[in-house]
Amino acid sequence: MNDVVSPVRAPSDDADPGPAGVLGTLLAQRYSCRGFLPHPVPRATITRILELAQRTASWCNAQPWQVIVTSGAATERFRAAIYQHAISSKADADIPFPREYRGVYLARRRECGFQLYDSVGIKRGDREASARQGLENFRLFGAPHVAIVTSDEALGVYGAVDCGAYVSNFALAARSMDVATIAQAALASQSKFVRSHFGLGDDRLVVCGISFGYEDTAHPANGFRTRRADVSDAVTWVDA
Repeated sequence: MNDVVSPVRAPSDDADPGPAGVLGTLLAQRYSCRGFLPHPVPRATITRILELAQRTASWCNAQPWQVIVTSGAATERFRAAIYQHAISSKADADIPFPREYRGVYLARRRECGFQLYDSVGIKRGDREASARQGLENFRLFGAPHVAIVTSDEALGVYGAVDCGAYVSNFALAARSMDVATIAQAALASQSKFVRSHFGLGDDRLVVCGISFGYEDTAHPANGFRTRRADVSDAVTWVDA
């Protein structure tokens, strides 16, 4: 396993100054932020992020996502409540988590985990420390805002796929406005609690949360970047 920590800032695509270059820069700069400053993001900035994300393509233009965005005291209430719930409750996700990670998927997952643990000084095999780090998900990594993304349960997997595209576009839109994000399946692991906390009906599936705000560049957990496989590892060309 290659444990070399990747550079903090991926280079922008200077060779292509057009729209593809802009997109390439945003994709290179976006990362999962795990340490936020407490400063709130202005409402106008959040609204613009949401307007851009709303342009996401969806199956039959269903646009199944519904989003709850917290700020201020609402974030603090949710942070405290879900943390206390998570430390004493089992997972209760609306959408089943992966049955297993195997092969290259397991290798990539482990590499990401090792990078995170190395960055914050957790030794290999220290399960207690790694569990504490995992619970930081439920502290929202200190973010001043969280977006809870839900889908209509009748739309099943297609609604969830559409919401995944929405989450990606939300993260890129945020990055374009110097706002950091982290998409969190961990919050969806407590779906029943999330629905109860926000008064959602059983017809809404909790897909994930997105904690967001301004990144703490001095936080050690923000000091690494994950790698991406080559196109050749993901694509099979069929020409005849």
